[in-house]
Amino acid sequence: MHLHILGICGTFMGSLALLARDLGHTVTGSDQNVYPPMSTQLENAGITLMQGYDRAHLQPHPDLVIVGNAMKRGIDAVEYMLDAAIPYTSGPQFLANHVLQGKHVLAVAGTHGKTTTSTMLAWVLDQAGLAPGFLIGGVPLGFSHSARLGDGQYFVVEADEYDSAFFDKRSKFVHYQPRTAILNNLEFDHADIFDDLAAIQKQFHHLVRTIPSQGLIIAPLSETNIDEVLAQGCWTPVVRTAIQSTTNPDHPAQPFSQLDGSRPDLALYAQLLSADGSHFEVYHHGQLQGVVQWHMTGQHSVANALATIAAAQHVGVSVADACQALSNFGGVKRRMELLATVAGIEVYDDFAHHPTAIATTLEGARQRLQQRKLWAIIEPRSNTMRMGGHKEHLAASAALADHVIWYQPAGLDWDLQPVVAAARNQAEVCNDIETIIDKIVQNAQAGDAVVIMSNGSFAGLHQKLLQALQQHYDA
Repeated sequence: MHLHILGICGTFMGSLALLARDLGHTVTGSDQNVYPPMSTQLENAGITLMQGYDRAHLQPHPDLVIVGNAMKRGIDAVEYMLDAAIPYTSGPQFLANHVLQGKHVLAVAGTHGKTTTSTMLAWVLDQAGLAPGFLIGGVPLGFSHSARLGDGQYFVVEADEYDSAFFDKRSKFVHYQPRTAILNNLEFDHADIFDDLAAIQKQFHHLVRTIPSQGLIIAPLSETNIDEVLAQGCWTPVVRTAIQSTTNPDHPAQPFSQLDGSRPDLALYAQLLSADGSHFEVYHHGQLQGVVQWHMTGQHSVANALATIAAAQHVGVSVADACQALSNFGGVKRRMELLATVAGIEVYDDFAHHPTAIATTLEGARQRLQQRKLWAIIEPRSNTMRMGGHKEHLAASAALADHVIWYQPAGLDWDLQPVVAAARNQAEVCNDIETIIDKIVQNAQAGDAVVIMSNGSFAGLHQKLLQALQQHYDA
């Protein structure tokens, strides 16, 4: 079949395009925002990309249109598709019908960490020889692509709570029917489609209702919002994970002492051997099973690792083997990805676009950098950010950076100056990319780290900054 994907450069739809191509279909696609890394990955895979959403892109008619959830009524291609009665479906429905049937699906859900945890899990299963299929909403560094069909019975999917399409307002993950489900965390987000946290919890409850009684749900012990979801009804065994924040390498091997054995569902916990989360031990029911030493940082990364280990264990991978695989984990593009070091100045790219994600990313960076200067450049680009849904929490979220530059793009409906006024660290607002670049070039010094945070292209700031730094120091 000839499939045309509207919104093909989104992280989910781009990955789906790769799977559809590998199923033998001819795949083309349109998008309003075509930028790397997804556009590069698709073009390298031989998939034709078209700019914009013109009806001409659907002529001659494809056999099926896969409609991304960014599509709305009134878009030219959408109106033509409906008027011409071209068959169409949503991305999650296509995935469920054509890829996931007959598979043991391992789904990773949660407000934060879905992409990283999905990549970790696919990596661990792959290292164990299980040849999993996967669909990841990002570009993993350990694999050549963000999706593949796989050769075995297992399929790892990043399970997003965002809606499926303009004609299907259910969360994507309701389609997937996983047997193993990670519920990483749960906070309010996606203010453009959810009125409050309870509305998101309802969708997570719908996901829980699809998990079989012989499956497994994995959740951190600290997530009370997930507790409320499970209290609405749960028919599946649940295991919990936790982190003990000690950096004493001589601690005794024992279960969480403060729980007094009252939580038999606490299957896995980690004890930190380094404050930045780069070195930790993993215990299974109180017994030391393995050690992870990797380049990842932050307690959120350790939490993601524990969920990964529990899910891998559910399909037969030992905790020790999972720990060994994670010690060789390469990471994910745009998740504290070191782009380059210019004249001793490190420049990182990170996808954080929620106050909690900003805070945890900077926490890990601070633990690693110690007293070195940390710059944060942040674009409030997500729909919830643009609506001002998190503005009261932004100043505190970036508190661990020494200097914060908030980007106020044209079209942002609220003023970032109150965020700066509430900051206890050095903070400012810039309205254009060139000013941001000039501030870093003129003020950053060897040993500093610059973290650029955005869930979009940030108008090419990353490469422009690197070029400007290189030119400055070459001169």
